[in-house]
Amino acid sequence: MGKDKGEKAYELAFKYEVEYGGCAQTTLAAIFDVLKVDAEDAFKSATGLGGGIGVLGDGTCGAVVGGVMAIGYFFGRDKRNFADPERKRFEVYRLAREFYLAFKEKLGTARCHDIQRKLMGRTFDLLDPKDWEEFLKLGGHTDKCPSVTGTAAKLAVELILQNLER
Repeated sequence: MGKDKGEKAYELAFKYEVEYGGCAQTTLAAIFDVLKVDAEDAFKSATGLGGGIGVLGDGTCGAVVGGVMAIGYFFGRDKRNFADPERKRFEVYRLAREFYLAFKEKLGTARCHDIQRKLMGRTFDLLDPKDWEEFLKLGGHTDKCPSVTGTAAKLAVELILQNLER
């Protein structure tokens, strides 16, 4: 069951990245859609996290960040339990680490610019019109970043379902 939903998450994240862009949001949207979550505030909060945060490329891949946001949504502490006497946050840290390392094992890195270099041979300033054009020409939104968001969404859904069943 988790594998089927993982594949569905891959397909949706791929599709959303092709159609809309914004890797953190496209990953989070796919995960939420597959797991039947309506969390507009969380989705909106992911807006600036794409492209290694603010499309700088120097930070963690937005698809990874979107996956970690979903893990936190399902297993994290809420504000009314901020003191966290059950230490829920440490379980989320463990799950986030497991997800991050699984992603890194698949892609070799979780840093946006490193992924760009690996998949397209160079890095991009996605706010620069010439770089944006070259990014698109090299398949940035045709198959490169969509495959990355798909991978992150699949891994996150499988991990979430596995841990919901415990």
